[in-house]
Amino acid sequence: MRSALPNVFAAALCSVFFALCISALAGTSAKYRLDTLAEDLDYPWGLAFLPDGGILITELGGTLRLLSPDGTLGSPIEGVPAVYRASQGGLFDVLLDPDFARNQTLYLSYAAGDSDQNGTTVARAALRNGRLQDVSVIFTTNPSKYAPLHYGGRMILLPDDSILLTTGDGFDFREQAQVVESELGKTIRILRDGSATGNPFEQAPRVWSFGHRNPQGLAIAKDGTVYQHEHGPRGGDEVNIILPALNYGWPAATYGIDYNGALISPYQELEGMEPPIHHWTPSIAPSGLAIYEADVFPEWKNSLFVGALVDREVRRLQLSDAQVIAEETLFSELDSRIRDIRVGPDGLLYILTDGVGGALIQVRPSHAPSVAAPGAE
Repeated sequence: MRSALPNVFAAALCSVFFALCISALAGTSAKYRLDTLAEDLDYPWGLAFLPDGGILITELGGTLRLLSPDGTLGSPIEGVPAVYRASQGGLFDVLLDPDFARNQTLYLSYAAGDSDQNGTTVARAALRNGRLQDVSVIFTTNPSKYAPLHYGGRMILLPDDSILLTTGDGFDFREQAQVVESELGKTIRILRDGSATGNPFEQAPRVWSFGHRNPQGLAIAKDGTVYQHEHGPRGGDEVNIILPALNYGWPAATYGIDYNGALISPYQELEGMEPPIHHWTPSIAPSGLAIYEADVFPEWKNSLFVGALVDREVRRLQLSDAQVIAEETLFSELDSRIRDIRVGPDGLLYILTDGVGGALIQVRPSHAPSVAAPGAE
């Protein structure tokens, strides 16, 4: 639980010292090579690995692309629901149903609505004959908002096959993150048909956790631990372990300040609110999160990988007992904003670079002979 720390400057000094100690602990990295699997993508945002070795890639403008196992990047898949493409809004994540091999069902998160009313939305669809069919909306954030900012939008499956979804605070509505009944600034848990049961709040049946700003990273370890990161304002980017019913503090407790330099809160930590297991000041603008538990890169085992939009690199966070004990900077040679990072079924890392001309990059051991599709090893 958080305890009151009204002395912001003393706490900031301590946090800087701690960050320096963490950075100094980082060990020697694994040897790797970077292979480009696809390029000329238009603001790629998320990806999913198909059972046959193909990869689905979302683009913020509202297109879903298929990279086939032979490396061919297909034309946009038809049938994607209309998205609200403005500022940070658009098509976000793609998630396969646990029974995808049988039912071809997937889930898309995206911004829907218009400049008066919009919000994070999830649709369910079937990918058949190269197009989406039987599209139905199973979640729409309540309340809606007008600002095309802070949508969250990441999704994962829990061990019970329910869906976790992150939603942002809508930027102009940050106080809503502390209102349990509002679905802004939350981690949402729904069943695959969009219904909700077994969540901690009777008055907010779809809310799993609250007190979030703009979470754009979500990953689950083999032991079921859920990791999430979120953007701070100026400083205060956070990595958290997400548990049901807990309050993660925003905006009552934060390590960041407002963009104009104003104090958001005099507290970095408060009683009854969960502190982050790691945070960054200044901000790295985290996007995309993976936990590495494979064997291809033994030096990276039990690490979180965090994409950094502003710093144009990836941060590796070494874990021990679910706590960060070391930090390493990787892949800065890409010199690109990193939008997403995933671990493939082959144990390799896959990186999406942001923007017009974005790319899908595969990270392989340096001794690997050639590029291979994720399902081919």
